[in-house]
Amino acid sequence: MLTLDLAINGLIIGVFYALMAIGLSLIFGILKVVNFAHGEFYMLGAYAYTLAGLLLGISPWISLPFAFLVGMIVGLIVERLLMRPLYSGYTSWAVMRDEYAVIVTFGLSLLLINLVDKIVGPYAYKGPALVDVTRIALGPVLISGHRLIAALAGIGVIIATGLIVRYSYWGRQIQAVAQNRLGASLAGIDTAKASAIVFALAGGLAAVSGALLANIFNPTPDVGVFPAIKSYVIVVLGGMGSVPGSIVASLILGVLESFGGVYISYQYRDTFGLVILILVLMFRPQGLFGERARDV
Repeated sequence: MLTLDLAINGLIIGVFYALMAIGLSLIFGILKVVNFAHGEFYMLGAYAYTLAGLLLGISPWISLPFAFLVGMIVGLIVERLLMRPLYSGYTSWAVMRDEYAVIVTFGLSLLLINLVDKIVGPYAYKGPALVDVTRIALGPVLISGHRLIAALAGIGVIIATGLIVRYSYWGRQIQAVAQNRLGASLAGIDTAKASAIVFALAGGLAAVSGALLANIFNPTPDVGVFPAIKSYVIVVLGGMGSVPGSIVASLILGVLESFGGVYISYQYRDTFGLVILILVLMFRPQGLFGERARDV
């Protein structure tokens, strides 16, 4: 009974982790850089969802796509103003691309945290629940109604994202750019537009994750810090740039945290991912679904 309860709750948390990690994995697959401001897209989505419901009285089911739209718009702005120099073609940028990406995304993270702190305030707001049902019986297990419905909505978003990336016109172009940016450009693909779409999609996915969890982890200016750290762990565990690897790694981390919090210590729940990260870097640095790379 307890084992089943922990497994289901771990899988549900893993779904929310996957929403964050998929966007980060897509960004790395296209730009080969890590976005250190990814957690702040989560934070913006949580605030957009919560404030739209509390201040404007908008239905939670309308606030969800609103949060996704906010994340996409901010992602487009960030890509156009800050990330475009990474692949603008100038040699000076190419030489310092890694340093530039770290500095600019870390600076953006600090900017967004302090900006929200000054505008909205440092106090936590509880996001509205998607359903009024307190508990839902899933066989012998009782699960929070909001958490279960939010997980099902998250699964729907993940499936839709996978279908778009796998089969849509722009999805195939994104795959081509991820495989070989220069080759895709020579084939006539607008690589800049593909990068903009990926950044917007990643921002939207992180924002939806924050919105779905706003009723559980109330939004504050720094609420995205821990989800971002776990997303980095998941991307490394699954394989840098591998979307299926990110999904599997998210579920593994969610279940491990669920069981570890009960059988080891809940106080160390957030450290389990870091232990996994160390072990993966030691014994399989390419991750579960990654490929060993070599320079020729």
